[in-house]
Amino acid sequence: MELNNLLSAGPAALWEVAPGVLGLRTLFVNVAFVSLHASSDWILVDTGLGKFGRTILDLARERFDKPPVSIVLTHGHFDHIGTVKELVEEWSVPVYAHPLELPYLTGQTDYPEADPSVGGGLMAAAAPLYPHRAIDLGSAVRPLPEDGSIPGAEEWKWVHSPGHSPGHISLFRARDKVLLAGDAFLTVKQESALAVVTQHQKIHGPPAYFTTDWEEAEQSVRNLALLDPRIVLTGHGLPMEGPEMSAQLADLCRFFKEKAIPQQGKFV
Repeated sequence: MELNNLLSAGPAALWEVAPGVLGLRTLFVNVAFVSLHASSDWILVDTGLGKFGRTILDLARERFDKPPVSIVLTHGHFDHIGTVKELVEEWSVPVYAHPLELPYLTGQTDYPEADPSVGGGLMAAAAPLYPHRAIDLGSAVRPLPEDGSIPGAEEWKWVHSPGHSPGHISLFRARDKVLLAGDAFLTVKQESALAVVTQHQKIHGPPAYFTTDWEEAEQSVRNLALLDPRIVLTGHGLPMEGPEMSAQLADLCRFFKEKAIPQQGKFV
């Protein structure tokens, strides 16, 4: 179900996802503004699509009146790093990502081209148009600590959730079981343009056209489900909470091969 505190709709939608967690949709991908406990500090999780840099900067100025402590990337696909260079130039803050994701963020390795043959729907068919080249953040990007901590964000831990990309991570706050899942699983069928436009809410596997390791993707969903999240914000789709979300996540775990893995495709 949709959270009751949906604030706005349209190309940019805003949600109070949980205490201290503000979600922003940039056209069809979400970013999160995460306030840090007992301080005025905050972090930004992912940076959305390009051309939304001013939206993010204005919201940050309105809500916090200061730059974030850091930017944390769940992974480096184009729709999650679209404004990162602009924001780093404006804020001069470090960017953190999993060590396995760093080659795609330092110009060393390109992602594989997306596969338009999987998932069905217009979003999948348009996949060849999606950028897959590495970006180079230089010295701004740093590896996350191996112990699962997030610098400056004591309540939060990162969880390696690969499959959609090698260094994909999710973020979890144990005290109230809030999960920022990135693209490990979604609350919308991202391959379908109709579902994306209507934001039809249902838990699905990761975007099929960019997911390169389905065995790892299945294990990642199981690992995240074992955290027993109560509220989730995924990389695409509306926030979800409560028994219906839990039931759908359990169903995805149980029938992942049937519900998420394509019948064909170059990554299958």
